[in-house]
Amino acid sequence: MASPKGPRVALDALAADPNGHSPIRRAMWLDALDRALRPSLPVSLAAHARLANVDGARLVYLVDSPLWNASLRLAAPALLDAARSKGLDVRELRVRTTTQPLFPPARVETAIRPLSASAPEGLRDALASLRIPGDDGSDGS
Repeated sequence: MASPKGPRVALDALAADPNGHSPIRRAMWLDALDRALRPSLPVSLAAHARLANVDGARLVYLVDSPLWNASLRLAAPALLDAARSKGLDVRELRVRTTTQPLFPPARVETAIRPLSASAPEGLRDALASLRIPGDDGSDGS
């Protein structure tokens, strides 16, 4: 069965600017740079900060509360050094606070669902053998 080509073809067309100035390419570059710089942030801060832009000699970050704004400013020297090590000529960090979540919450559809009665018998038996004895799957209420 062939996969649908419509969305892929459209994305390729948007990213195929001959001068390399495609907004899609820029967004992909910023995302890759964000992932490359993330390890230079303290672990607790990394979940609350995201690279928004590189504007000349300025890194622009978004954070999701004023607390993380202050924390990111304290981490600025290490973050700027990490950006310079990636070849960027940056000298300043600008931090903006947003009220929107930086990372979308996990989708409900990806949650583990109970095995349906229509699952193959062998699979049901294999999963049943992994259950802890006395655990009937209920929460006890």
